[in-house]
Amino acid sequence: MDDRGGSFVAVRRISQGLERGNTCHSTSGSTAWLGRGLSCVCAQSRESDARPSFDLTPSQEECLQRLQNRIDIAYDSSIPEHQEALRALWNAAFPEEELRGLISEQWKEMGWQGKDPSTDFRGGGFISLENLLFFATNFPKSFKDLLWKLEGDRSVWEYPFAVAGVNITFMLIQMLDLEAVSFNSTVKPRTMVGAVFLKFLSENESAFDLLYCITFKLMDHQWLAMRASYMDFNTVMKATRRQLERELLLEDITRLEDLPSYGLLTR
Repeated sequence: MDDRGGSFVAVRRISQGLERGNTCHSTSGSTAWLGRGLSCVCAQSRESDARPSFDLTPSQEECLQRLQNRIDIAYDSSIPEHQEALRALWNAAFPEEELRGLISEQWKEMGWQGKDPSTDFRGGGFISLENLLFFATNFPKSFKDLLWKLEGDRSVWEYPFAVAGVNITFMLIQMLDLEAVSFNSTVKPRTMVGAVFLKFLSENESAFDLLYCITFKLMDHQWLAMRASYMDFNTVMKATRRQLERELLLEDITRLEDLPSYGLLTR
C-alpha cells in the first residue's frame, strides 16, 4: 500500500544475500491498467507510423494467424493445461520451494499483486504466462537475475517482476499491432516494425516469445540506466519501446539474435 491508501504497486528490493536454491518452423489507442498499479504503454497514433504496407505471403499469414490465436486465449484457471503451466512457472522460479496451491500468498514472492495470479492475467491472457515460462526455460540465468534483482544498483522500491512481465506482453502486442489484425484478401502490416517482425515470425515460430525475453531484459537495463523507482515504470516502458523499435528497424538485422539488446540476455 502507498501512503495514500492505494493498491500495492511495487515490491521492496529483495536482499541480494538471499538465495533460492517458410510455414512456421515448429490494439491500439486507450491505456490499459494491468495489475492494480502499473500502466502499460499503449500504441499511440503518430504521423511517423505512416509507412508503406506489405503484402503477406500464405506462409506469413499462417504464422500470423497462429500467433493471433495464441493471443486470443484468455487465462482460465479451470483448464488443466493452464494450471500446469502456472505450476511449471513456479517450479522454474523456486525449484526448492513446494507450492502450496494455485491460490497462495507465496505468489507474491514472484511479484504478483495478490495470492491468485489469475487476476493479473486479464491484460495479457494465457500468452503472457507462456512468455514467462519461455523466459524461465530458455534464459534461466537472466530470468533469475530479474526475478531477484541481482544486477545493478537497485531502487529500494522495485517493479513487481511478474506483473511487469504481463505488461511487457501487452506492450508488444500493441507495438506490433497484433490485436488489430483481421484476415482478408487485403490484410497488410500497418507499420514497418510490424512488417519486420512478421519476417522473423515466418522464420521462427518462437519469435514473439524470444522478443519478449529481449524486451524484458532491455526494460530492466533501461530501469537501471534511468535509476528508476516504481513511480517511473511507465516512463521506463516508453523508453524501452522506443529503443526496441529503433533496433528492429536497423538495416543489418536479419534475425532477432542480431538485435543489440539480445546481447543482454544470458542463459
